[in-house]
Amino acid sequence: QVQLVESGGGLVEAGGSLRLSCAASRSIFSMGWYRQAPGKQRERVAIITSGGRTTYADSVKGRFTISRDNAKNTAYLQMNSLKPEDTGVYYCNAGQSTLVIGPYWGQGTQVTVSS
Repeated sequence: QVQLVESGGGLVEAGGSLRLSCAASRSIFSMGWYRQAPGKQRERVAIITSGGRTTYADSVKGRFTISRDNAKNTAYLQMNSLKPEDTGVYYCNAGQSTLVIGPYWGQGTQVTVSS
């Protein structure tokens, strides 16, 4: 089992920035974030492997940056140039593969971008 604890999120105006953190209880290969907007399906935002390989959704490329500190088992999502359509609940996710959704989830954190 892996426990994930998220922090960050909040309310920001369009064009602003936020940073999310996700601390895992132990080392794990893949960490990342999914988000869910009201009335929409959960979608992958970004993932990063323990080796530093990253993948981003097209909608966030160039604006979001995912990173991780393997010594702290913690991943970070720096979100810049935020748009109202980035609003949603952001969930940290972790697993042993980047090909499937990992089995471990954080509690979720609300990100609201006002126009």
